[in-house]
Amino acid sequence: MVILITGASHTGKTLLAQRLLERYHYPYLSIDHVKMGLIRSGNTALTPEDDDALTEYLWPIVCEIIKTAIENQQNLIVEGCYVPADWRQDFSEQYLGSIRFICLAMTDDYNDAHFADIKKHASCIESRLDDSDCTIESLKQDNHDYLERFRNAGEPVTLIGSDFADFEQTIEALLLYCS
Repeated sequence: MVILITGASHTGKTLLAQRLLERYHYPYLSIDHVKMGLIRSGNTALTPEDDDALTEYLWPIVCEIIKTAIENQQNLIVEGCYVPADWRQDFSEQYLGSIRFICLAMTDDYNDAHFADIKKHASCIESRLDDSDCTIESLKQDNHDYLERFRNAGEPVTLIGSDFADFEQTIEALLLYCS
């Protein structure tokens, strides 16, 4: 099985992937790590700020990694924001049956109530060298964008609600969904 996790910035994608790795011992592929490897090695002129172009560049690579894992009957967690809303079109039914898809977004109420905690935990799993561009307004807009884009594509979006217990309960429910 491949667990494909995407969603808005700061929603807990990496935390969920880490907890899945710890619970189920599945290998974990961070699309951000692939991105930075390609950028730092000079294999692309794109920069970390080129989000749309990075999705176009990275997704075909990630897609073939997913297919290879499925063909080899291997479990894999794939996590990152560079997943297009129409991702299903790149897989036949043979592959889709082996993919669990998760898209995370947070409500405005949750962002308002927990922005300080969100920022405080931003580097818990992986270090964010510069998180100064993350404001309450940019966070809300990113969540709105993911919610609209993926729902318009007919994809389910796990919407994290208005209290911290709900966040932990949501993560736990997703861990069980992936078992």
